[in-house]
Amino acid sequence: MELIGSILFSVLAMLFTLGILVTIHEYGHYRVARLCGVQVERFSIGLGKTIFRWYGKPDSENKHAPRTEFAIGIVPLGGYVKMLGEQDQEPLAPEQRHAAFNHKPLGSRAAIIAAGPIANFALAIVLYWLMFVTGVSGLAPVVGRVNQGSAAMVAGLESGDEILAVDGVKTPTWQDVRLRMLDKLGESGTLRLAVGKHDAGTPRELQIPVTNWLRGSDNPDQLGDLGVVPFHQHIPARIDSVLPDGRAKTAGLLAGDLITSANGRNVLDWNDWLKLVHDNPEKTIDVGIMRGDLPLQLSLRPATRLANTGLPELDSNGLPQGFIGAAVTVPKLPEWMNRSVHYNPLAAIPHAVRETWNNSVFVLVSMKKMLIGLISLKNISGPITIAQVAGQTASIGFEYYISFLAVLSVSLGIFNLLPIPVLDGGHLVYIGMEALMRKPVPRRFQEWGLQAGLMLVAGFMFLALYNDVSRLF
Repeated sequence: MELIGSILFSVLAMLFTLGILVTIHEYGHYRVARLCGVQVERFSIGLGKTIFRWYGKPDSENKHAPRTEFAIGIVPLGGYVKMLGEQDQEPLAPEQRHAAFNHKPLGSRAAIIAAGPIANFALAIVLYWLMFVTGVSGLAPVVGRVNQGSAAMVAGLESGDEILAVDGVKTPTWQDVRLRMLDKLGESGTLRLAVGKHDAGTPRELQIPVTNWLRGSDNPDQLGDLGVVPFHQHIPARIDSVLPDGRAKTAGLLAGDLITSANGRNVLDWNDWLKLVHDNPEKTIDVGIMRGDLPLQLSLRPATRLANTGLPELDSNGLPQGFIGAAVTVPKLPEWMNRSVHYNPLAAIPHAVRETWNNSVFVLVSMKKMLIGLISLKNISGPITIAQVAGQTASIGFEYYISFLAVLSVSLGIFNLLPIPVLDGGHLVYIGMEALMRKPVPRRFQEWGLQAGLMLVAGFMFLALYNDVSRLF
Protein backbone atom coordinates (compact mmCIF):
# COMPACT_ATOMS: atom_id res chain seq x y z
CA MET A 1 0.00 0.00 0.00
CA GLU A 2 2.89 2.36 0.84
CA LEU A 3 4.50 1.60 -2.53
CA ILE A 4 1.28 2.43 -4.37
CA GLY A 5 0.99 5.67 -2.41
CA SER A 6 4.57 6.62 -3.29
CA ILE A 7 4.03 5.95 -6.99
CA LEU A 8 0.78 7.91 -6.93
CA PHE A 9 2.50 10.84 -5.20
CA SER A 10 5.24 11.02 -7.87
CA VAL A 11 2.74 10.72 -10.72
CA LEU A 12 0.63 13.52 -9.22
CA ALA A 13 3.77 15.64 -8.71
CA MET A 14 4.69 15.13 -12.37
CA LEU A 15 1.17 15.97 -13.58
CA PHE A 16 1.11 19.08 -11.40
CA THR A 17 4.56 20.13 -12.66
CA LEU A 18 3.79 19.59 -16.35
CA GLY A 19 0.35 21.14 -15.87
CA ILE A 20 1.89 24.38 -14.59
CA LEU A 21 4.48 24.55 -17.38
CA VAL A 22 2.06 23.75 -20.20
CA THR A 23 -0.66 26.08 -18.86
CA ILE A 24 1.75 29.01 -18.60
CA HIS A 25 3.14 28.29 -22.09
CA GLU A 26 -0.26 28.08 -23.75
CA TYR A 27 -1.58 31.04 -21.79
CA GLY A 28 1.24 33.12 -23.30
CA HIS A 29 -0.04 32.24 -26.79
CA TYR A 30 -3.65 32.85 -25.76
CA ARG A 31 -3.10 36.20 -24.02
CA VAL A 32 -1.09 37.76 -26.87
CA ALA A 33 -3.50 36.37 -29.47
CA ARG A 34 -6.37 38.10 -27.71
CA LEU A 35 -4.37 41.32 -27.42
CA CYS A 36 -3.78 41.17 -31.18
CA GLY A 37 -7.50 40.72 -31.84
CA VAL A 38 -7.30 37.05 -32.88
CA GLN A 39 -10.30 34.86 -32.12
CA VAL A 40 -9.23 31.86 -30.00
CA GLU A 41 -11.51 28.90 -30.63
CA ARG A 42 -10.02 26.42 -28.17
CA PHE A 43 -7.56 26.45 -25.26
CA SER A 44 -6.65 22.88 -24.29
CA ILE A 45 -4.41 21.58 -21.53
CA GLY A 46 -3.69 17.94 -22.32
CA LEU A 47 -4.35 16.09 -25.56
CA GLY A 48 -6.85 13.53 -26.81
CA LYS A 49 -10.43 13.14 -25.67
CA THR A 50 -11.81 16.02 -23.61
CA ILE A 51 -12.72 15.06 -20.06
CA PHE A 52 -13.77 18.52 -18.88
CA ARG A 53 -14.70 21.76 -20.68
CA TRP A 54 -16.11 25.22 -20.04
CA TYR A 55 -16.55 28.39 -22.08
CA GLY A 56 -15.13 31.86 -21.66
CA LYS A 57 -16.95 35.18 -21.72
CA PRO A 58 -18.26 36.62 -25.03
CA ASP A 59 -15.85 38.83 -26.97
CA SER A 60 -16.57 42.44 -25.96
CA GLU A 61 -15.63 43.69 -29.45
CA ASN A 62 -17.57 41.02 -31.35
CA LYS A 63 -20.42 39.63 -29.28
CA HIS A 64 -21.49 37.35 -32.14
CA ALA A 65 -18.13 35.52 -32.20
CA PRO A 66 -18.12 32.04 -30.61
CA ARG A 67 -16.83 31.93 -27.05
CA THR A 68 -13.45 30.31 -26.40
CA GLU A 69 -13.71 26.68 -25.35
CA PHE A 70 -11.39 25.78 -22.46
CA ALA A 71 -10.69 22.05 -22.20
CA ILE A 72 -8.78 19.43 -20.23
CA GLY A 73 -7.56 16.50 -22.35
CA ILE A 74 -7.27 12.92 -21.17
CA VAL A 75 -3.56 12.66 -22.12
CA PRO A 76 -1.77 14.93 -19.61
CA LEU A 77 1.17 15.75 -21.89
CA GLY A 78 1.20 18.97 -23.88
CA GLY A 79 -1.55 21.32 -24.88
CA TYR A 80 -2.51 23.76 -27.62
CA VAL A 81 -4.32 26.97 -28.53
CA LYS A 82 -6.46 26.77 -31.69
CA MET A 83 -6.98 30.14 -33.36
CA LEU A 84 -9.34 31.16 -36.14
CA GLY A 85 -7.59 30.98 -39.50
CA GLU A 86 -4.51 29.26 -38.13
CA GLN A 87 -4.62 26.83 -41.06
CA ASP A 88 -4.70 28.50 -44.48
CA GLN A 89 -7.16 25.96 -45.89
CA GLU A 90 -9.90 27.03 -43.48
CA PRO A 91 -12.70 28.81 -45.41
CA LEU A 92 -13.39 32.18 -43.81
CA ALA A 93 -16.29 34.53 -44.33
CA PRO A 94 -15.27 38.14 -45.13
CA GLU A 95 -16.54 39.35 -41.74
CA GLN A 96 -14.28 36.82 -39.95
CA ARG A 97 -10.98 37.79 -41.55
CA HIS A 98 -10.23 40.65 -39.18
CA ALA A 99 -10.10 38.13 -36.30
CA ALA A 100 -8.16 35.40 -38.15
CA PHE A 101 -4.56 34.56 -37.27
CA ASN A 102 -3.37 34.25 -40.88
CA HIS A 103 -4.80 37.67 -41.77
CA LYS A 104 -2.81 39.48 -39.08
CA PRO A 105 0.44 41.35 -39.81
CA LEU A 106 3.68 39.35 -39.61
CA GLY A 107 4.72 41.17 -36.44
CA SER A 108 1.50 40.20 -34.65
CA ARG A 109 1.78 36.58 -35.74
CA ALA A 110 5.42 36.39 -34.64
CA ALA A 111 4.51 37.90 -31.26
CA ILE A 112 1.73 35.33 -30.75
CA ILE A 113 4.03 32.40 -31.60
CA ALA A 114 6.92 33.68 -29.46
CA ALA A 115 4.66 34.41 -26.48
CA GLY A 116 4.56 30.77 -25.35
CA PRO A 117 8.32 30.32 -24.82
CA ILE A 118 8.59 33.87 -23.43
CA ALA A 119 5.94 32.96 -20.86
CA ASN A 120 8.10 30.00 -19.78
CA PHE A 121 11.13 32.27 -19.33
CA ALA A 122 8.97 34.72 -17.36
CA LEU A 123 7.80 31.88 -15.12
CA ALA A 124 11.43 30.87 -14.49
CA ILE A 125 12.28 34.45 -13.49
CA VAL A 126 9.35 34.52 -11.04
CA LEU A 127 10.37 31.16 -9.57
CA TYR A 128 14.02 32.16 -9.15
CA TRP A 129 12.90 35.47 -7.65
CA LEU A 130 10.81 33.52 -5.13
CA MET A 131 13.82 31.33 -4.35
CA PHE A 132 16.12 34.27 -3.71
CA VAL A 133 13.53 36.06 -1.57
CA THR A 134 12.86 33.01 0.62
CA GLY A 135 16.54 32.02 0.70
CA VAL A 136 18.86 29.53 -1.02
CA SER A 137 20.83 27.18 1.24
CA GLY A 138 23.85 24.94 0.71
CA LEU A 139 27.25 23.86 2.02
CA ALA A 140 30.48 25.78 1.57
CA PRO A 141 32.66 24.09 -1.11
CA VAL A 142 35.50 23.08 1.20
CA VAL A 143 37.87 20.39 -0.07
CA GLY A 144 38.25 17.41 2.25
CA ARG A 145 40.85 15.47 0.29
CA VAL A 146 42.78 15.74 -2.97
CA ASN A 147 43.69 12.36 -4.48
CA GLN A 148 47.37 11.63 -4.93
CA GLY A 149 48.64 12.38 -8.45
CA SER A 150 45.30 13.86 -9.59
CA ALA A 151 44.97 16.89 -11.86
CA ALA A 152 43.77 18.98 -8.91
CA MET A 153 46.81 18.04 -6.78
CA VAL A 154 49.22 18.83 -9.63
CA ALA A 155 47.54 22.25 -9.98
CA GLY A 156 48.11 22.95 -6.27
CA LEU A 157 44.69 22.32 -4.68
CA GLU A 158 45.00 21.37 -1.01
CA SER A 159 42.86 19.80 1.66
CA GLY A 160 40.98 22.54 3.51
CA ASP A 161 40.85 24.89 0.50
CA GLU A 162 37.51 26.51 -0.26
CA ILE A 163 36.65 26.86 -3.96
CA LEU A 164 35.67 30.52 -4.14
CA ALA A 165 35.09 30.78 -7.91
CA VAL A 166 35.17 28.67 -11.08
CA ASP A 167 36.20 30.44 -14.30
CA GLY A 168 35.59 33.81 -12.65
CA VAL A 169 32.08 32.99 -11.38
CA LYS A 170 31.62 33.00 -7.59
CA THR A 171 30.64 29.64 -6.08
CA PRO A 172 29.31 29.97 -2.52
CA THR A 173 28.07 26.34 -2.41
CA TRP A 174 29.02 22.94 -3.82
CA GLN A 175 25.97 23.10 -6.08
CA ASP A 176 27.35 26.27 -7.67
CA VAL A 177 30.74 24.61 -8.18
CA ARG A 178 29.18 21.64 -9.97
CA LEU A 179 26.96 23.86 -12.13
CA ARG A 180 29.90 26.01 -13.24
CA MET A 181 32.00 22.94 -14.00
CA LEU A 182 29.19 21.53 -16.14
CA ASP A 183 29.84 24.40 -18.57
CA LYS A 184 33.27 22.89 -19.34
CA LEU A 185 32.11 19.35 -20.12
CA GLY A 186 33.47 17.97 -23.39
CA GLU A 187 35.82 20.93 -23.89
CA SER A 188 39.58 21.39 -23.95
CA GLY A 189 41.34 24.28 -22.26
CA THR A 190 41.94 25.44 -18.72
CA LEU A 191 39.61 25.25 -15.72
CA ARG A 192 40.39 28.26 -13.50
CA LEU A 193 39.75 27.94 -9.77
CA ALA A 194 40.02 30.69 -7.17
CA VAL A 195 40.68 29.01 -3.83
CA GLY A 196 41.63 29.99 -0.30
CA LYS A 197 41.54 28.98 3.36
CA HIS A 198 38.63 30.09 5.51
CA ASP A 199 39.35 33.57 6.94
CA ALA A 200 43.06 33.22 6.21
CA GLY A 201 45.39 34.62 3.58
CA THR A 202 44.91 35.83 0.02
CA PRO A 203 42.97 33.68 -2.47
CA ARG A 204 45.09 31.72 -4.95
CA GLU A 205 44.42 31.22 -8.65
CA LEU A 206 44.80 27.64 -9.89
CA GLN A 207 44.70 26.41 -13.46
CA ILE A 208 43.75 22.83 -14.28
CA PRO A 209 44.23 21.79 -17.92
CA VAL A 210 41.45 19.63 -19.41
CA THR A 211 41.30 17.88 -22.78
CA ASN A 212 37.94 16.72 -24.16
CA TRP A 213 36.90 16.74 -20.52
CA LEU A 214 34.66 13.72 -19.80
CA ARG A 215 33.66 13.76 -23.47
CA GLY A 216 30.80 11.35 -24.20
CA SER A 217 30.55 10.23 -20.56
CA ASP A 218 27.14 8.83 -19.61
CA ASN A 219 27.46 9.88 -15.96
CA PRO A 220 30.08 12.64 -15.74
CA ASP A 221 31.62 13.13 -12.29
CA GLN A 222 33.58 16.38 -12.57
CA LEU A 223 34.93 16.46 -9.02
CA GLY A 224 35.88 12.79 -9.03
CA ASP A 225 37.71 13.11 -12.35
CA LEU A 226 39.76 16.02 -11.01
CA GLY A 227 40.53 14.09 -7.83
CA VAL A 228 38.55 16.36 -5.50
CA VAL A 229 36.73 14.90 -2.49
CA PRO A 230 34.38 17.33 -0.67
CA PHE A 231 34.94 17.90 3.03
CA HIS A 232 33.10 15.60 5.38
CA GLN A 233 33.45 15.55 9.12
CA HIS A 234 35.32 12.54 10.47
CA ILE A 235 32.61 10.30 11.89
CA PRO A 236 33.66 6.88 13.21
CA ALA A 237 31.79 4.04 11.53
CA ARG A 238 30.16 3.08 14.82
CA ILE A 239 26.46 2.27 14.46
CA ASP A 240 24.11 4.15 16.79
CA SER A 241 20.79 2.65 15.66
CA VAL A 242 19.48 -0.19 13.50
CA LEU A 243 16.06 -0.31 11.84
CA PRO A 244 14.05 -3.40 12.87
CA ASP A 245 13.21 -4.37 9.27
CA GLY A 246 16.48 -3.36 7.54
CA ARG A 247 19.28 -5.39 5.99
CA ALA A 248 21.65 -4.36 8.82
CA LYS A 249 19.40 -6.07 11.36
CA THR A 250 19.06 -9.14 9.16
CA ALA A 251 22.84 -9.42 8.86
CA GLY A 252 23.24 -9.27 12.64
CA LEU A 253 24.58 -5.73 13.14
CA LEU A 254 23.82 -4.13 16.50
CA ALA A 255 23.95 -0.63 17.92
CA GLY A 256 27.48 0.01 19.19
CA ASP A 257 29.22 -2.14 16.53
CA LEU A 258 32.28 -0.48 14.96
CA ILE A 259 32.76 -1.32 11.27
CA THR A 260 36.48 -1.83 10.64
CA SER A 261 36.72 -3.47 7.21
CA ALA A 262 34.71 -4.35 4.10
CA ASN A 263 35.70 -6.85 1.43
CA GLY A 264 39.22 -6.99 2.84
CA ARG A 265 39.98 -3.24 2.98
CA ASN A 266 39.95 -0.92 5.97
CA VAL A 267 36.92 1.32 6.53
CA LEU A 268 38.24 4.79 7.43
CA ASP A 269 35.05 6.42 8.73
CA TRP A 270 31.27 6.51 8.34
CA ASN A 271 31.42 8.39 5.01
CA ASP A 272 33.80 5.77 3.63
CA TRP A 273 31.34 3.06 4.71
CA LEU A 274 28.36 4.97 3.29
CA LYS A 275 30.02 5.21 -0.13
CA LEU A 276 30.71 1.49 -0.13
CA VAL A 277 27.07 0.71 0.72
CA HIS A 278 25.81 3.33 -1.76
CA ASP A 279 27.86 1.82 -4.63
CA ASN A 280 26.87 -1.82 -4.00
CA PRO A 281 23.09 -2.29 -3.99
CA GLU A 282 22.13 -5.98 -3.92
CA LYS A 283 25.80 -7.06 -3.77
CA THR A 284 27.24 -9.07 -0.90
CA ILE A 285 29.80 -7.28 1.30
CA ASP A 286 32.01 -9.16 3.78
CA VAL A 287 32.12 -6.90 6.83
CA GLY A 288 34.59 -6.88 9.71
CA ILE A 289 33.35 -5.34 12.97
CA MET A 290 34.44 -4.81 16.57
CA ARG A 291 31.75 -5.59 19.16
CA GLY A 292 33.35 -4.34 22.31
CA ASP A 293 36.73 -6.11 22.31
CA LEU A 294 35.48 -8.98 20.14
CA PRO A 295 36.28 -8.98 16.36
CA LEU A 296 33.53 -10.51 14.21
CA GLN A 297 32.88 -11.18 10.52
CA LEU A 298 29.43 -10.70 8.94
CA SER A 299 27.93 -10.90 5.47
CA LEU A 300 25.73 -7.99 4.36
CA ARG A 301 23.70 -7.34 1.21
CA PRO A 302 22.58 -3.66 0.85
CA ALA A 303 19.04 -3.10 -0.42
CA THR A 304 18.24 -0.77 -3.32
CA ARG A 305 16.88 2.57 -2.14
CA LEU A 306 13.49 3.30 -3.72
CA ALA A 307 12.13 6.72 -4.66
CA ASN A 308 8.54 7.82 -4.05
CA THR A 309 7.64 6.24 -7.38
CA GLY A 310 8.58 2.82 -6.05
CA LEU A 311 11.36 2.73 -8.63
CA PRO A 312 15.11 2.86 -7.79
CA GLU A 313 16.19 6.28 -6.52
CA LEU A 314 19.05 7.42 -8.76
CA ASP A 315 22.03 9.43 -7.58
CA SER A 316 23.55 12.43 -9.39
CA ASN A 317 25.28 10.01 -11.78
CA GLY A 318 22.02 8.25 -12.67
CA LEU A 319 22.88 5.07 -10.75
CA PRO A 320 20.83 3.19 -8.12
CA GLN A 321 21.85 3.55 -4.46
CA GLY A 322 22.26 0.97 -1.73
CA PHE A 323 21.26 1.27 1.94
CA ILE A 324 21.18 -1.04 4.96
CA GLY A 325 18.88 0.61 7.52
CA ALA A 326 21.49 1.79 10.03
CA ALA A 327 22.47 5.25 11.23
CA VAL A 328 24.94 7.26 13.30
CA THR A 329 24.61 10.53 15.17
CA VAL A 330 26.12 13.20 12.93
CA PRO A 331 27.75 16.16 14.69
CA LYS A 332 26.90 19.65 13.48
CA LEU A 333 29.08 21.36 10.89
CA PRO A 334 30.83 24.63 11.75
CA GLU A 335 28.32 27.46 11.35
CA TRP A 336 30.35 29.21 8.64
CA MET A 337 30.02 26.18 6.35
CA ASN A 338 26.23 26.48 6.21
CA ARG A 339 25.48 28.99 3.46
CA SER A 340 22.15 30.74 3.10
CA VAL A 341 21.73 33.44 0.46
CA HIS A 342 18.64 35.62 0.30
CA TYR A 343 17.76 39.09 -1.01
CA ASN A 344 15.01 41.62 -0.48
CA PRO A 345 12.24 41.55 -3.14
CA LEU A 346 13.78 44.37 -5.20
CA ALA A 347 17.37 43.12 -5.09
CA ALA A 348 16.24 39.58 -6.01
CA ILE A 349 14.99 40.68 -9.46
CA PRO A 350 18.37 41.03 -11.26
CA HIS A 351 19.61 37.82 -9.65
CA ALA A 352 16.51 35.96 -10.89
CA VAL A 353 16.96 37.36 -14.42
CA ARG A 354 20.66 36.42 -14.41
CA GLU A 355 19.93 32.89 -13.18
CA THR A 356 17.33 32.41 -15.93
CA TRP A 357 19.78 33.72 -18.53
CA ASN A 358 22.61 31.49 -17.27
CA ASN A 359 20.38 28.42 -17.36
CA SER A 360 19.18 29.28 -20.87
CA VAL A 361 22.76 29.58 -22.12
CA PHE A 362 23.67 26.33 -20.37
CA VAL A 363 20.78 24.44 -22.02
CA LEU A 364 21.71 25.79 -25.47
CA VAL A 365 25.40 24.98 -25.05
CA SER A 366 24.53 21.49 -23.79
CA MET A 367 22.34 20.90 -26.85
CA LYS A 368 25.19 21.98 -29.11
CA LYS A 369 27.63 19.67 -27.31
CA MET A 370 25.21 16.75 -27.66
CA LEU A 371 24.89 17.38 -31.40
CA ILE A 372 28.66 17.33 -31.93
CA GLY A 373 29.24 14.41 -29.57
CA LEU A 374 30.91 16.20 -26.64
CA ILE A 375 28.11 15.12 -24.26
CA SER A 376 26.41 11.73 -24.38
CA LEU A 377 22.81 11.60 -25.61
CA LYS A 378 22.13 9.30 -22.65
CA ASN A 379 21.88 12.43 -20.50
CA ILE A 380 18.52 13.26 -22.13
CA SER A 381 15.65 12.51 -19.74
CA GLY A 382 11.95 11.86 -20.25
CA PRO A 383 8.69 11.56 -18.29
CA ILE A 384 9.83 8.77 -15.95
CA THR A 385 12.82 10.78 -14.75
CA ILE A 386 10.64 13.89 -14.46
CA ALA A 387 8.22 11.92 -12.28
CA GLN A 388 11.08 10.65 -10.08
CA VAL A 389 12.71 14.06 -9.64
CA ALA A 390 9.37 15.87 -9.21
CA GLY A 391 8.42 13.46 -6.44
CA GLN A 392 11.83 13.67 -4.76
CA THR A 393 12.10 17.46 -4.85
CA ALA A 394 8.50 17.93 -3.75
CA SER A 395 9.09 15.67 -0.75
CA ILE A 396 12.47 17.23 0.15
CA GLY A 397 11.29 20.82 0.31
CA PHE A 398 9.92 23.95 -1.33
CA GLU A 399 13.31 25.36 -2.40
CA TYR A 400 14.33 22.22 -4.28
CA TYR A 401 10.99 21.83 -6.05
CA ILE A 402 10.91 25.48 -7.13
CA SER A 403 14.44 25.19 -8.52
CA PHE A 404 13.50 22.03 -10.44
CA LEU A 405 10.38 23.69 -11.83
CA ALA A 406 12.40 26.74 -12.96
CA VAL A 407 14.98 24.57 -14.76
CA LEU A 408 12.19 22.64 -16.53
CA SER A 409 10.48 25.88 -17.54
CA VAL A 410 13.68 27.22 -19.10
CA SER A 411 14.26 23.92 -20.90
CA LEU A 412 10.70 23.93 -22.27
CA GLY A 413 11.10 27.50 -23.50
CA ILE A 414 14.40 26.70 -25.25
CA PHE A 415 13.08 23.46 -26.75
CA ASN A 416 10.05 25.17 -28.23
CA LEU A 417 12.24 27.84 -29.86
CA LEU A 418 14.24 25.26 -31.82
CA PRO A 419 13.82 25.82 -35.60
CA ILE A 420 11.86 22.59 -36.06
CA PRO A 421 8.45 22.56 -37.79
CA VAL A 422 5.60 21.72 -35.35
CA LEU A 423 7.48 23.70 -32.67
CA ASP A 424 7.14 27.45 -32.11
CA GLY A 425 10.64 28.01 -33.46
CA GLY A 426 9.69 26.34 -36.75
CA HIS A 427 6.66 28.61 -37.12
CA LEU A 428 8.87 31.64 -36.47
CA VAL A 429 11.20 30.44 -39.25
CA TYR A 430 8.24 30.28 -41.66
CA ILE A 431 7.21 33.80 -40.67
CA GLY A 432 10.77 35.00 -41.25
CA MET A 433 10.84 33.35 -44.68
CA GLU A 434 7.51 34.97 -45.52
CA ALA A 435 8.94 38.36 -44.56
CA LEU A 436 11.94 37.81 -46.86
CA MET A 437 9.99 36.40 -49.83
CA ARG A 438 7.05 38.78 -49.30
CA LYS A 439 4.67 35.87 -49.77
CA PRO A 440 3.56 32.87 -47.67
CA VAL A 441 5.74 29.76 -47.66
CA PRO A 442 4.23 27.23 -50.13
CA ARG A 443 1.78 24.84 -48.51
CA ARG A 444 3.59 21.75 -49.82
CA PHE A 445 6.87 22.93 -48.31
CA GLN A 446 5.14 23.43 -44.96
CA GLU A 447 3.63 19.93 -45.14
CA TRP A 448 7.06 18.37 -45.80
CA GLY A 449 8.46 20.35 -42.91
CA LEU A 450 5.62 19.20 -40.67
CA GLN A 451 6.30 15.54 -41.43
CA ALA A 452 10.04 15.95 -40.86
CA GLY A 453 9.41 17.87 -37.64
CA LEU A 454 7.05 15.23 -36.30
CA MET A 455 9.65 12.55 -36.99
CA LEU A 456 12.36 14.54 -35.20
CA VAL A 457 10.23 15.26 -32.14
CA ALA A 458 8.95 11.65 -32.01
CA GLY A 459 12.54 10.42 -32.23
CA PHE A 460 13.60 12.74 -29.43
CA MET A 461 10.75 11.55 -27.21
CA PHE A 462 11.57 7.91 -27.95
CA LEU A 463 15.22 8.50 -27.04
CA ALA A 464 14.24 10.23 -23.79
CA LEU A 465 11.89 7.39 -22.85
CA TYR A 466 14.52 4.78 -23.77
CA ASN A 467 17.08 6.51 -21.52
CA ASP A 468 14.53 6.62 -18.69
CA VAL A 469 13.87 2.89 -18.92
CA SER A 470 17.60 2.08 -19.26
CA ARG A 471 18.33 3.86 -15.98
CA LEU A 472 15.93 1.56 -14.16
CA PHE A 473 17.86 -1.61 -15.01
